[in-house]
Amino acid sequence: MLDLRFIADNLDEVKENIRRRNVDADPDVVATLYRERSGIIQELEQLRSRRNAVASAMKGKLENEERTRLIDEGKQLKSEIPSLESKLSEIETRMYTEAEKIPNMSHPDAPTGAGEESNTEIKRVGEPTSFDFMPKDHVQLGQDLDLFDFDTATRVSGTKFYYLKNEAVFLELALSRYAMEVLQGEGFTPMITPDIARESVVSGIGYNPRGSESNIYNLEDGEGCLVGTAEITLGGYYGGQILDVEQLPIRLAGISHCFRREAGAAGQFSKGLYRVHQFTKVEMFVLTHPNESEAELERLRGLEERLFTELEIPFRVVDTCTGDLGGPAYRKYDLEAWMPGRGESGDWGEITSTSNCTDYQSRRLGVRFRDGGDKQFVHMLNGTAIAISRALIALIENHQQADGSIRIPKRLVPYTGFDRIPARKT
Repeated sequence: MLDLRFIADNLDEVKENIRRRNVDADPDVVATLYRERSGIIQELEQLRSRRNAVASAMKGKLENEERTRLIDEGKQLKSEIPSLESKLSEIETRMYTEAEKIPNMSHPDAPTGAGEESNTEIKRVGEPTSFDFMPKDHVQLGQDLDLFDFDTATRVSGTKFYYLKNEAVFLELALSRYAMEVLQGEGFTPMITPDIARESVVSGIGYNPRGSESNIYNLEDGEGCLVGTAEITLGGYYGGQILDVEQLPIRLAGISHCFRREAGAAGQFSKGLYRVHQFTKVEMFVLTHPNESEAELERLRGLEERLFTELEIPFRVVDTCTGDLGGPAYRKYDLEAWMPGRGESGDWGEITSTSNCTDYQSRRLGVRFRDGGDKQFVHMLNGTAIAISRALIALIENHQQADGSIRIPKRLVPYTGFDRIPARKT
């Protein structure tokens, strides 16, 4: 959430950002309620101060007339203060509800627009893989090599679920271990996080845990949610705490299952493993000093690039447009891998993203740091190290061989224990 005073003092700038992001929010309402709230708080402080003065005066020796007057005034204050407190609570509820609709400010260099066509490609590593045979998509490869079972998963769990089988199981474990060891070597604390978070934490991170547009699964008879990413549980880890500036940056790497409703996801690009309701992901999360967050974003992007370069997967980096940033993000980069089986002749598909959310999340989660006598909100950043399901798509499609086998990248072999998935005999 943006700072309320910032909204009230910079209305034109906030409105322009809302326009660039193509969202529905009304900062005028927030500014009006903010000023009304400030007036009520000031009035309450005066009334409470007067109540204390009356109570103190009642302890002294008083004439009957004066005592009666103070008793009547005390009764009036006892009635006025709760009424004003109730009004303040109502205003704050409305104000925060409206403020939560306002997205973070956008980096001035983020491209303006909405949709993939407005994203800007800023880097390419490798070129689309070429074959001297007709390549298959991951669904066909998985069927031929007995790696995935979508049909049984649909019968057992529903659509957009899957079983991993045989070498695919070890590929998932290998990708997770590989990413975690790289990140540990870069100063990240390895963690396995809960798959459930309280709604207050989910909301604090910037996800809407309720409503028809929510991508979050809610648990019945409780206020818990299945997490869509370890960003939620890693972000909540320091909730409500005041850190020392010497502790920053704090870098965390978490493995979790991710659960997403994927409501409305359809079409040829969502088939197979690309859009599923459950998958495993290694997530990076950083809490840092505000002066360092832009440099930290570049560092996270560099780690994502390193991971997929070592996996020998062609990818490009795109600067995400304002309309696709998501509410909390100030700036976001996506890595899109070349997927030979995507569409008729291959296409790019998102495999990671990394975002600088500045103090948008920490303000709601209450995570600050102390620098001398000054307390400030930390800046929070997140980045996908490896989302296993999409990494599997890119890996097996790009490394498929003419004989139907899959070559394992050299960097991953120590973690899999094999350098090839052999073709199955027919």
